[in-house]
Amino acid sequence: MAITDSIARLSANVIGILYTRLELISVEVEEELTRFSSYLLWSLVALFCAGIAVLLLILLLIASFWDSYRLTVLLSLLGIFSGTAIGLGWWLKTTLSNRPRLLADTLAELRKDVSALQGHQADNRDANKTGDQ
Repeated sequence: MAITDSIARLSANVIGILYTRLELISVEVEEELTRFSSYLLWSLVALFCAGIAVLLLILLLIASFWDSYRLTVLLSLLGIFSGTAIGLGWWLKTTLSNRPRLLADTLAELRKDVSALQGHQADNRDANKTGDQ
């Protein structure tokens, strides 16, 4: 009966570990979705406001220099907005490539569990060898 009790306890421990890790995964996914939704919403609001402001600024500048420097103003604005778009695209690419992996904390905990179980198994083998001698 001792072996069946050991197997039952081991099964219960494994199921408990899996349950805890699945809970951790679900919490991380929920947090990531909430964060992403918030980023998306505020990004869209900021883009809308910035777009309206930029259009009004362009209209103001063109109207102000219509008679004298309209081509210079238009070319300057084109250069400024093109440079900004390129700079922001580079920044976004860098930021996205350096972001942390999804479920990084969960994977780290699973690695700890595996190494702890492997260490526990090695300890049991050492104890069995010592007991046999």
